[in-house]
Amino acid sequence: MNYLEHTGKYFIMLKQVFRKPQKWSIFKGMLFREIEDIGINSIGITAFISFFVGGVVVIQMALNLENPFIPRYLIGYATRMSLVLEFSPTLMSIILAGKVGSYITSSIGTMRVTEQIDALEVMGVNSLNYLVLPKIIASIIFYPLVVTLGIFLGIYGGMVAGVLTDLISMQDYITGLRTDLDPFHFTYSMIKTVVFAFVIATIPAYHGYYVSGGSLEVGRASTKAVVWTSVVIIVLNYFLTQMLLS
Repeated sequence: MNYLEHTGKYFIMLKQVFRKPQKWSIFKGMLFREIEDIGINSIGITAFISFFVGGVVVIQMALNLENPFIPRYLIGYATRMSLVLEFSPTLMSIILAGKVGSYITSSIGTMRVTEQIDALEVMGVNSLNYLVLPKIIASIIFYPLVVTLGIFLGIYGGMVAGVLTDLISMQDYITGLRTDLDPFHFTYSMIKTVVFAFVIATIPAYHGYYVSGGSLEVGRASTKAVVWTSVVIIVLNYFLTQMLLS
C-alpha cells in the first residue's frame, strides 16, 4: 500500500506541475538557470566518461575478437551499436540520476524544511509549477544534446584507443562505423533519453518536495531519490527496448 500511496502522490504532483505558469518572465528566468545548473554543468562529466568508455569498449572488443576469421571492422560496428543503443543513453542517464537527482532533491528538500515552500504557498504561488516544471523542460531540452555529445565522444575515444594501442586501424574502424547504419537507432536513443530525462527531473523532485524533518531527512531523501530514479530508468529501459526494437 505504501508504494501505491507514493505512486498516487507522484501523479497528483505532476498534475500540479503542468499547470500554466503564473508569471512567464519569472518562469523564463528559472528555466535558464536550470539549464545551466542541471544541463551545462553536466557536460564535463558526461564528456569525460563517454570518451573513456568508448576507449574501453574498443579495447575489450578488440581483445575478445582476436580471431583471423573475424573482420576487424566489426570492432567499430560493435562499438557504435553499443554506444548508440545502450551505453550513452542508459549509462549517462544513471550517472546524471546520481549527480542531478541528488541536487534536485536536496535543493527542493532544503526549501521544504526551511519553510520557503510554505511561504510560496502563502503568497498564492503554485510552488510545484514554479520549482519543478523548469527542471523538467531543461532536462528534456538539454539531455538529448548531452547524450548526442556523449555518443560522438565515445566513438572518437574508441578510435583514439584503437589506433594508439594498434588494435585496429582507423580505416577499419571507420568502415565498421558505416556498416549497416540504421538512422532509427539514433531516434531510439533520443526517445530513451527524453523519457529518462523526465524521470530524472520528476522523481527526485517528488522526494524533495514531500520530505519532512530536518537536514538528516533531506540527505536520506536524496539517497532514496537516486536509488529509485536508477531503478525506474532500468525498468523503463527494458520496456522501451522491447517496444521500439522488437
